[in-house]
Amino acid sequence: MYARPKNIEEALSTLASDNWKVLAGGTDLFPNLKEGGVNFNILDISALADLRGIKETQAEWIIGALTTWADLEKTPLPRSFNALLQAGKEVGSIQIQNRGTIAGNLCNASPAADGVPPLLILEAKLDLVSTHGTRTIPLSKFIKGNRKTSRRMDEIVKCIRVPKKKCFGNSAFSKLGAREYMVISIVMTAARLEICQQNRIRESAIAIGACSETAQRMPSVEAAIKGKSIEEALGTISSEHVASLDPLSDIRAPREYRFYAAQQLIKRTLINCQKIEDNYAN
Repeated sequence: MYARPKNIEEALSTLASDNWKVLAGGTDLFPNLKEGGVNFNILDISALADLRGIKETQAEWIIGALTTWADLEKTPLPRSFNALLQAGKEVGSIQIQNRGTIAGNLCNASPAADGVPPLLILEAKLDLVSTHGTRTIPLSKFIKGNRKTSRRMDEIVKCIRVPKKKCFGNSAFSKLGAREYMVISIVMTAARLEICQQNRIRESAIAIGACSETAQRMPSVEAAIKGKSIEEALGTISSEHVASLDPLSDIRAPREYRFYAAQQLIKRTLINCQKIEDNYAN
């Protein structure tokens, strides 16, 4: 069965009536079909115009669930969103970026989902709606594992919320893969830094993806580099600061390589943050 509701109320009513797979951009769902026909109900929410676009309020930025990566690139945003913008350019081809949604990237819950680390460093939250109401959950608690989220079957992600109080400083995104473009990550890192007048790190937020089953913030790294210059921070980061990672071993890379690469990629991302700061200063 296929349904394409015209408004959110119709969508939620339909979703509550049976088991449905929610279709937004379709860039994950259709490739996963591989062979054979569709043997499940599809709820196509692409006609829900109210769920598309980025809005600014006094307290937060609100990214509608149907906002595409291409929409994101066209929107003027603070420098703290640079990592998310950079990640968006790594999401498949231009055609995929025009069709794929940011919220869909999160709901897919792949360990290598490019959008997760940049949104973790912004401490993003998701609004989930159903016929029973709305609940808000931090992204850090939304993704439970590989292809697993805390979204109930009767819920739709309505939007992503980014608090403005977490939008300080510059951010950058780095991705390691077997080639430069259109590749699944081996390791990826997002970092957001606030650098004070003394050229020292006042605050930071760092996240790593594609290493473990879920992307995660790295509080041990954040604590280790606080108050240091970028140069000092680069010499500080060691294996003990990424000990909380549980790297995967798969066809793309062994566990040991990912563990080492994570440390190096954090350093590269910090350098990129500094370059952005210098460019704005000049």
